[in-house]
Amino acid sequence: MDEIESWLKERGITEVECLVPDITGIARGKILPARKFIQSQLDQSLRLPENIFTQTVTGEFVTTDVTDEIEPDVILRPDPSTLRLVPWYSEPTAQVICDAHYRSGKPVPFAPRQVLRRVLDHFKRRNWQPIVSPELEFFLVARNLDPDLPLQPPIGRSGRPEVGRQSFGIDAVNEFDPIFEDVYDYCEAQELDVDTLIHEAGAAQVEINFNHGEPMSMADQAFLFKRTVRNVAISHDVYATFMAKPYQNEPGSAMHIHQSLVDARTGENLFSTRAGKNSRLFLSYIAGLQEYSPAAMPLLAPNVNSYRRITPDWSAPINLLWADENRTVGLRIPASGRENRRVENRVPGADANPYLVIAATLACGYLGMSQRLKPSEPTIGSAYGKPDFALPRYLPDALEQLRHSSDLQRILGRDFAHLLVAVKQQEMNAYHEVISAWEREHLLLNV
Repeated sequence: MDEIESWLKERGITEVECLVPDITGIARGKILPARKFIQSQLDQSLRLPENIFTQTVTGEFVTTDVTDEIEPDVILRPDPSTLRLVPWYSEPTAQVICDAHYRSGKPVPFAPRQVLRRVLDHFKRRNWQPIVSPELEFFLVARNLDPDLPLQPPIGRSGRPEVGRQSFGIDAVNEFDPIFEDVYDYCEAQELDVDTLIHEAGAAQVEINFNHGEPMSMADQAFLFKRTVRNVAISHDVYATFMAKPYQNEPGSAMHIHQSLVDARTGENLFSTRAGKNSRLFLSYIAGLQEYSPAAMPLLAPNVNSYRRITPDWSAPINLLWADENRTVGLRIPASGRENRRVENRVPGADANPYLVIAATLACGYLGMSQRLKPSEPTIGSAYGKPDFALPRYLPDALEQLRHSSDLQRILGRDFAHLLVAVKQQEMNAYHEVISAWEREHLLLNV
C-alpha cells in the first residue's frame, strides 16, 4: 500500500478510478478521492456487490445458483502493477484494475481476471510460460445517436468519408492523424506496449498490434486500450467501435491472439525443436485449439453480433484448420524461426473480453498438450468451403457446446462457465425481443 500511496502523492493525484472488468469486458467500479482510496485499503471498505459479474451487456442482472441470492459485497483489491494515469482528464486522475475477493479471502471465481489466473496456474505447475500478443481491429464511425439508423464512416481531414477499400493505405490512416496521435500519446502515458498501426480492409477500419508479453499484463493492456480508443474518438467527435460486425457490407473486426510457450526455467521456446521443427507440444497445442475452441466460442465470440463476422465473404475464419502463412485458416502459423515459433488464433472477435479470450485460447491449447492430442494435417490452399473443424455459426449453438464440455469447464472453472452461459442466454432472450428493420421491410406487407 505504501507503494501506491507514494505513486499517487508524487503525481498529485486527486481522484482514483477503481476498475473491475465484468463478464462483457465493461469497466465497472468506483471513483474515489485519492485520500479516501488510501483509507479504503486500510479498512477494506472498497466494495461492490457480487452481482456486477452477473450483469448482461444490456444492464440486467441474472440470478444463478453459483451466486448468493442476498447479493453480498465483495472486496476490491487494487493490483499495484496496473496503476496508471488517466491522460484524457484535465485533473490529475489515476486508474487501477482491481481483483475481487470474498471476506474469507477467496477470489471471486467468475471474475474475468481470476478466470485467466486460474488457467495460468495450470501452466505454472508444469513450468510452462505462455507468451501472447493481441492484434485489435476497430472502426472509426460517425456519431450515431439513433440506433435504428445504419452506421456511417466519419469525415476525415479531406472533408469526405472513406468509401473504398484502403487496406494498408498510409494516406487513408492519415485522414484521422490527430486521433491516432492522441491514441499513441495516451498509450505512452499509460505504458501500454502498442506497436504498429495499419489500415485494415474496411472503411476507416484500423488495426493496432501489441508487443508480446505475459498474458495477464497483455489482457490488462488490451482492456485499457479499448477504453482509451473510445475516449479519444469521442474527444474528436466520432465514435470508435469494437463490434465484431458493425457494417453489413464491410469486413468484421477481430482480436487475433499470437501465442507461444517457453520453459519458465530456461526461456527456451517449447513450440520448436532444437532443429527448428514443430515440436510435439506445439502440434498438441494446435490440436487442443481444434478440439476445444468450438466449446470456447462463447468466450471468443460472445455476442449475437459476433457470428455475423464468421463468414468467408470478408476473409474471416469459418473453421479451425491450420497452416503455415495462410490467412484463410482459423489457426495460422506465421513465418518465424526457432525462437519465435507461435500460432495465431484468428477466430476471436474484437468485441470479446480480452481476459476471457486469452484464458480460452490458452485453456484449449493446454488441454491439447496435457491430453497429447494430434492435429489434422496442415491445410493446402484456401480453407474456405472445407467442412472440417467448422465453427459454430450462432451463439445458441456455441452455448450448447460449452454446456457439454466438462474438460473446458474444469479448466476455466465450472461456476464461471455456468454463469457465462446464463448471462449470454439472457442476452439472447433480450435480442429476440427486438423487431429488426429486415422484418419490417420484408414481412410487414408481404405475409
